[in-house]
Amino acid sequence: MIRKATRAAAALAAAALLLTACSGGGQEAAGGDGSGGTPQTGGTVHMLQNADFSYLDPARGWDGGVNAFYRLIYRGLTMQAAGDAEDPNAVVPDMAEGLGTPSPDGLTWTYTLKEGLKFDNGDPITSTELEFGISRAWDPEIGIGSPWLKNTVEAPADYKGPYQTGDHPGIETPDAQTIVFHLKAPFPEFDNVVSQVNAVPFPVGTGAGDEFIKDVIASGPYTLDSYTPGSSIKLVRNEHWDAATDEVRKAYPDAWEFEIGLEGATIDERLLAGQGTDVNAIAGKIQPATLARIQSPELQERAISAEAYCVTYMGMDTTQAPFDKVEVRQAMNYAVDRTSLQTASGGNQLALPATTIIPNAVNGHKDFDLYPSEGDSGDPAKAQELLESVGLGDGFSFTLDIRSNPIMQAQAESIQQALAKINVDVQLNVIDTSTFYETIGTPSQMHDAAITGWCPDWASSSSTMVPPLVDGRVITEKGNTNIAQINDPGINARIDEIRAMTDLDAANVEWGEFDEEVMALAPLVPLLQEPSVFLPGENIAGYIPNTSMTDLTIIGLSDPSAG
Repeated sequence: MIRKATRAAAALAAAALLLTACSGGGQEAAGGDGSGGTPQTGGTVHMLQNADFSYLDPARGWDGGVNAFYRLIYRGLTMQAAGDAEDPNAVVPDMAEGLGTPSPDGLTWTYTLKEGLKFDNGDPITSTELEFGISRAWDPEIGIGSPWLKNTVEAPADYKGPYQTGDHPGIETPDAQTIVFHLKAPFPEFDNVVSQVNAVPFPVGTGAGDEFIKDVIASGPYTLDSYTPGSSIKLVRNEHWDAATDEVRKAYPDAWEFEIGLEGATIDERLLAGQGTDVNAIAGKIQPATLARIQSPELQERAISAEAYCVTYMGMDTTQAPFDKVEVRQAMNYAVDRTSLQTASGGNQLALPATTIIPNAVNGHKDFDLYPSEGDSGDPAKAQELLESVGLGDGFSFTLDIRSNPIMQAQAESIQQALAKINVDVQLNVIDTSTFYETIGTPSQMHDAAITGWCPDWASSSSTMVPPLVDGRVITEKGNTNIAQINDPGINARIDEIRAMTDLDAANVEWGEFDEEVMALAPLVPLLQEPSVFLPGENIAGYIPNTSMTDLTIIGLSDPSAG
């Protein structure tokens, strides 16, 4: 039987989403792990992957795969706790001595940095370097990643980051160890904001233009040894990283090697065979066609399943016809055949129908289905009725952006077939995976609709699950998360109302209600929740996969000399 990734009991009740790791700064694990071994210090872990990372620069990149990579090379004030910690969903201090101290009015947050922090060149990391690195999020060209800093920290509308404007007016550095953030409004979850991947330090004056496209200045346990875009990345130890200052990252391997550009089927064949260095390899989820081949006791023992913490959805540009009409968007929700989508995605072990934005496993989820159909196979008659009500009974055509990924292409073909029943012609625009998120996050480049996915940015609440997709005030020219471009005053006000709640449990209930309110306007079509099965190499230890982002910092090898 395929094993499920184990989680602490506290985590099962919480909204799990991002990472998995373990606490403590030593170099040897105290016990077992999700892959049945005990990680030891040394050796090289190999990552086999289809696509390159979006960006080495954390101000630009912001998706599950690259976020996990960033955790190996960058540090911030806080971070997601280790996955094998008592509560892997907690936010814990990283470079800061403790979590932030808010002012009584909630408008300022103060952090004190640990002593002895250094970059990979040996230069010290102080509050000055942290303020500089964080302020890069406001650069109009570079700051296309996580929006949370820009959404919460006070800054003039014309502030354009350190290269164009200078020091950040909303961030104070009264001394080398202290940094103070001034917020636009109280935000009780601000510790989560500074755990985002773009809230990291860099030496003052570095990183302008494309400087970090092929290079990094590391603050974490590893630094870049070599990078051939689209082909390979090798990380080696950062000799200036001090484990005594890092209570989360274990950094067992001496090196990491990422092999890029492999077909999914090739990756699976290599993991199944487990020859040579592939005993020390990990990868993303296995392909649907591989699932039936994991039958032997040895493979069953290695395989690990992880539940879905993300939603796959089709976002529609509500500013352009025909998706500017709510009836058309509702018709799309009725018309899709989620059973067909499930089959296209590998069956019920790898895909479950989604009718809500917040997945079942995430805290705040509310069960509802505003656009029901028998067997989740779609209701073309109801969809046709809605189209006829707005004069589109003869159908229309639109272009759908998708990733160059076999599963996503199969999902898109399922949508094509379902919508053809209501005379809607879907043209597919296939985009390379490494540039997909940047493309659809640029409204001028995205077409009529896109299939993509969303995971919550932190685990303590559902506040990051729905709002980024529908808040009209976060629509940007680049790095846009509201790909539906819906800007509804009622939605915006409701977001503010719930965010102001200090009782986060009560707020989670409201986020579930908000999910249903948003879906009444149908800016997107929830398609699937996608649990996954992973097959690590037999010598991998400390591996606890996550469908949103697996923590690489606790992974090691049972026998560093093997492979």
